Amino acid sequence: MKFVLDPGLGRQVRDWARSELESDPHGEGPFGDEYRTTSVYFDTATHDVFHRRGSFGRAKYRIRRYSEHDFVFLERKLRKPGFLFKRRTRTPIGVLHQLERTEAEGPWLGDWFHRRLLARRLRPVCRLSYHRIARGRAINGTTVRLTLDDSVTVAAINAVHFDESPALPILEQQLILELKFRGHLPTTFKRLIEDLRLTSCTASKYRFGMTALGHVAPGEGSSALAGNRPHG
Repeated sequence: MKFVLDPGLGRQVRDWARSELESDPHGEGPFGDEYRTTSVYFDTATHDVFHRRGSFGRAKYRIRRYSEHDFVFLERKLRKPGFLFKRRTRTPIGVLHQLERTEAEGPWLGDWFHRRLLARRLRPVCRLSYHRIARGRAINGTTVRLTLDDSVTVAAINAVHFDESPALPILEQQLILELKFRGHLPTTFKRLIEDLRLTSCTASKYRFGMTALGHVAPGEGSSALAGNRPHG
């Protein structure tokens, strides 16, 4: 479940999470729950993923890096009604040049990812970065997780890289909250939603970023960001 929050509500969620949930095992900072996330997103030359055309509207391909680590995760997010499936492979950042090949020559750790990029004619189109607070807790044998993202920036790209080239700030007065769980909504998250009167909404950082770069999906226009704010 996703929510778009104003800074005041974001602070309340952050304080709740730090009192009710455990810090992320890979987090940094004084509370052990912070890190920088940078993702390279892929789309076709005609932006079929952004426009949600056919099967492109159900899957996103991206490469994610946490902080300044020397490894990344190759990811596919696949959505089906009511569910989100993720496949991810950890690989050294130094081998990403293999994605530049025009033919799959595997095998290597990212061979499956490279083959999907080639088959779907996907190429890098933007880089999104943001500050994240992440906390979680084991409940009934599974881990529930909360993430809170702010300071989001986007840059148009045409090659896979994670440098600090100029980027455009987006969602400057908003934060994105995600509640991640398997099966039914956990009671602890129900209490958070009810106590703070949160309203879930559609909130894709990729779509926000592409919209900020000047891409407009049919029927959205300049209200793309405003239309994803929660009501109440």
